[in-house]
Amino acid sequence: MRLFLTFILCLLPVLASAVDFDENTRSLALGPETQVFEDPTGDATIQEVSSPDGLKRFRPLTGQSLNAGYSRSAFWLKVRLTYRPANPLASADWLLEMAYPPMDHVDLYLGDDDARPTLAWNTGDMLPFSSRQIKQNNYVFDLNLNAHETKTVYLRVASHGSVQAPLNLWASHAYIEEQPSRLYILGMIYGVLAVMLVYNLFIYLSVRDTAYLHYILYITFFGLYQVSVNGAGIEYFWPDNPWWANTSTTFLIAGAILFASQFTRKFLQTPSLSRWLDVPLLLMMVCAAVIMALALTMDYGIALRLVTGLVLLFTPVVLLIGLAAWFKGRRVARYFIFGWSAFLIGGVVNATMLLGHLPNTFWTMYASQIGSVIEVALLSLALADRINAMREREAHILEESRHGLETLNQQLAVSNRLKDEFLATLTHELRTPMNGVIGSLELMQMDVAESEIELYRQTAADSAQNMMGIVNGILTLTELQAGRITVRTEPFSLRHLLFQLRSRFEPLARGKALGMSVELDEMLPDSLEGDGVKLRQCLECLLDNAIKFTKTGAVKVRVNGQSADAGHIRLVIDVIDTGIGFSRLDEETLYANFFQVDGSTTREYGGLGIGLAICRQLIELQGGRLSHQSEPGNGSQFRLSLDIKRADSAPVV
Repeated sequence: MRLFLTFILCLLPVLASAVDFDENTRSLALGPETQVFEDPTGDATIQEVSSPDGLKRFRPLTGQSLNAGYSRSAFWLKVRLTYRPANPLASADWLLEMAYPPMDHVDLYLGDDDARPTLAWNTGDMLPFSSRQIKQNNYVFDLNLNAHETKTVYLRVASHGSVQAPLNLWASHAYIEEQPSRLYILGMIYGVLAVMLVYNLFIYLSVRDTAYLHYILYITFFGLYQVSVNGAGIEYFWPDNPWWANTSTTFLIAGAILFASQFTRKFLQTPSLSRWLDVPLLLMMVCAAVIMALALTMDYGIALRLVTGLVLLFTPVVLLIGLAAWFKGRRVARYFIFGWSAFLIGGVVNATMLLGHLPNTFWTMYASQIGSVIEVALLSLALADRINAMREREAHILEESRHGLETLNQQLAVSNRLKDEFLATLTHELRTPMNGVIGSLELMQMDVAESEIELYRQTAADSAQNMMGIVNGILTLTELQAGRITVRTEPFSLRHLLFQLRSRFEPLARGKALGMSVELDEMLPDSLEGDGVKLRQCLECLLDNAIKFTKTGAVKVRVNGQSADAGHIRLVIDVIDTGIGFSRLDEETLYANFFQVDGSTTREYGGLGIGLAICRQLIELQGGRLSHQSEPGNGSQFRLSLDIKRADSAPVV
């Protein structure tokens, strides 16, 4: 029984029934009635294939059409056709279509029951376009079937690329009627690509944004790839160049990936967005460039397999990069993601069909073209949205610039006011000691007692000293702003510095009935190394303000510190008073040049408003920091903190 079943199965290819059709038939998909034989060596002849032993090797197709993917084998397709018209006088022309343009070799053999099959036509895109029997992008053959005639069709196909062989039987008039709809679809695809190319070319010429240039090159390469893979290239552009007809498909799709990657980098600004988003695109560009070179220099079949894998990798990677850019706040990534999603779906469907995992139908054959049209349109919208985003950003920058300019104008007005107040204050402050000097000299010229002359001399000397202090303050501020003051590092005595400050300011405090104290942490070393002169100048500014703005109470200097390491200590000096205090002010305002709380303060307490500015700049010049705390009516506390070295030797006092 088993031998009988095996015998029957072996005879099935021989006993296969013919496909019957009549004059009313318009078209038939021959896949279900087609048998296939795979020839791994590609050496089988028509005599071997059509012999009884060869016929036993044919098997029915498992799908609607032959889809062997990337295979080096040759494939023989066999189908029996019988024309049985109801009206014997009816005449019709019948065409056999193999609807896959990028096939290297397509050989048609025809035979009947009385004669062995012979070669009827030899074509393929490895031959010039003129080798085709009917000049179409698909392979179309005239069968010349008479009424009640049966013919066996043998079709041998082989290719270095994907092997696809969708077979259809057409009545000639039906085929002609069907062509416009197919041409309209292809025309729409090419038209959208051409319109997007021209549209973005004009935008590039207008804005000179290189993202548009890369997008134009991407559309150009991808559009030419579509022309090549659909057979329009060999039909209209390179009919006598079979080498380029095969090479162009791989070269152009690799070029499209190259410029699409560069466009993505420019459009999403991945170099500035994230290194991990930019590196995959750079690798894609390198791989695409290598495949372009391979397509021109070696077997295009290898390059075609590589570029198909690159397409399957490239599209999801670009989509993920777009999603990452969207999550990072790139608004223009929205249309980009939608566009590449459409292309991803179409490209994966088409590539999966080429690999042999999906049937060859109109939708799988043209999936990438349809997806590309949607993608190109959405990417054009993305570019337009990018222009809108740039305009909004420019408007935002202009608005910020306007506000910044208003703020600068306000600051300039305040600065001018402060300078005017400073000039008025300077005039007043200089006039007062100058009057003291001039008045004392005039009184000394009068006939007065010796004791009075000594008093006038002392008054003149004090007034001159005050005036010299004002001049020195202005010169110090000027030199600080000019950057001419540098820090000197030399040993000094901390206790001697505090003694000098106490000797100078204690009489001033006593004159206003204020208490003055100096608290020193005895654990601090006396010998330090730094710029003691500038440190004393800072403390003089703080003590001068403390005594000036304190009516009752006391002024205190508190010195603490802690070891930063074996050779340095962190010195913290607080100057505390019980004076008038001031409202909360930001540091930029409080330490500004010529700033004082108000004009009445200037007139009541005197001063130029440059002491704190000088103090802060001097301490920052030494690497320290000046901070403050104050409340109106509750006094102020200024803290000076500075890292300073321990001296190796005792200072010279």
